[in-house]
Amino acid sequence: MIYLDNAATTLKKPDQVARAVCEALCSLGNAGRGGHDRSLDASRVIFDTRCKLGELFSSEDPGRIAFTLNSTEALNTALKGLLCPGDHVITTELEHNSVLRPLYELEEQGVEVTWMKSDKKGRICINEIPSLIQKNTKAIVCTHGSNLTGNLVDIEQIGNITERYGLIFVVDASQTAGIFPIDVQKMHIDVLCFTGHKSLLGPQGTGGLYVREGVKIHPLKSGGSGILTYSKRHPQQMPTALEAGTLNGHGIAGLGAALDYLQETGIETIREKELELMWRFYEGICNIEGVTVYGDFSQKERCPIVAFNIWDYDSAQVSDELYVEYGICTRPGGHCAPLMHQALGTKEQGAVRVSFSHYNTKEEVDEAIKAIQVLSKSTGFGYNENS
Repeated sequence: MIYLDNAATTLKKPDQVARAVCEALCSLGNAGRGGHDRSLDASRVIFDTRCKLGELFSSEDPGRIAFTLNSTEALNTALKGLLCPGDHVITTELEHNSVLRPLYELEEQGVEVTWMKSDKKGRICINEIPSLIQKNTKAIVCTHGSNLTGNLVDIEQIGNITERYGLIFVVDASQTAGIFPIDVQKMHIDVLCFTGHKSLLGPQGTGGLYVREGVKIHPLKSGGSGILTYSKRHPQQMPTALEAGTLNGHGIAGLGAALDYLQETGIETIREKELELMWRFYEGICNIEGVTVYGDFSQKERCPIVAFNIWDYDSAQVSDELYVEYGICTRPGGHCAPLMHQALGTKEQGAVRVSFSHYNTKEEVDEAIKAIQVLSKSTGFGYNENS
């Protein structure tokens, strides 16, 4: 099997991640729920991982990092906890449904949303942002890297705009945390949402958000916290304010081990390998007759993602053929990015997405290129002579 679906989740994890999860399953109690060693050990593991994330993102205080199950929970927490009826928010057509659907819900409640348009290569014009700002604009919400095209967004440039206008800047780093450097101070990011199971190389069921000092987010959940038991209100201080209930201590232990691996290996080294594979694949398929590649490939730095179609084949048919005949795992369809597909003109066909890990090899890339060359000449599953 050749696994090229790393933008969905990285399949291969560092060996130390699995060991850390296994050890945690056998040894950790419930953090903050006791004074015995098992509970205290869990608290130490969670605090240690919080500190590693704070260092990775250049947080002013590790206590500004709250754990969630994934980016979706982090984004729901941020958007629903920040925006109120009468507020205005600016976002883009590049966004994942984990941003779009909460915003649609908030629109129904009276939040006003402006959607920045994308061109046919999946790019937005950041210089247009000031003209979209209104008196009631409260925040800008933007992805750092498209999960469909792989295009990077210059979030530092947007951060400078939000800083100038006094707006809250919420960034979805699902595809970039762990592969691209993110400095929340330098980039003026107020809320950073991330998941642990992609380029951070941790287990599924881990993720979180950074919240800048002074930014108040109403909790998505309330309940047990291990402190202030007799208070009718959930604790207000970070990170407890956003961490109701038992945390995924076992998964967080694995995430901590993954962060150690990233530190030891270097995210620059990992990114260089993944981009080398991505460019090898892109250059191998971009000139094949019948193949259409989506996104902006004029910039060297981008997420290690290539989305494409072959003639007018349905993307699911192509993905199935790649797996059944060649053992190549890819992701077809809409990728939870409906506005992006509308902009690209692929709403009906979807797209086949190939995404790389530094654990992939050049040989695997070449096998995928050969398979696409063969499929582009096939007449067996939807080929249209007029395409």
